Amino acid sequence: MLSDKFLKLFERRGGQIGKRLQSILAHMTEDDDVDRRRECILKGLCVYLNEDPAYLLREFVAEDEFRIQEAIEETTVGIYVVKHDATSKPEDIGIVLEGQQVLQDLDSIVLAVAMLFGLMYVLNLNYPDDLKYSFEVLQKIVMELEGTMLSKKVQCVPNVFQNELQNDLI
Repeated sequence: MLSDKFLKLFERRGGQIGKRLQSILAHMTEDDDVDRRRECILKGLCVYLNEDPAYLLREFVAEDEFRIQEAIEETTVGIYVVKHDATSKPEDIGIVLEGQQVLQDLDSIVLAVAMLFGLMYVLNLNYPDDLKYSFEVLQKIVMELEGTMLSKKVQCVPNVFQNELQNDLI
């Protein structure tokens, strides 16, 4: 399963990035929610590739509508999550393109990432510079779309997956 491979990949990472990954993955043990697990893996992927998951996902907790709308208008590409408090379930999850809410009231963050990826792919939009490697992994490794040419930074991911498969066979 691909999520298990990502988890093994994250567990092997050391240094500051490894510590950030451990912090993100610790949230997976809070409950058995599969969407929460997938969300942590997506955030971990960003961190593993030295990208900030805050560029992908912005959470707003108990803020007024004006501040939320102002932040959305300043966002080029991303996902927003509105919560009543830090521990509550999201009240709204949506997608922003060019400062406009294009989708809202989505069921989960993972669905929002998939929809955002699909919108960017179908509309032939360039991936944001701050997340280009994360989207490249989603496109070429996870979705297996046009996966023949990988950037040097992303080439390490399938190599680690291949090494993991060889270790499992031994």
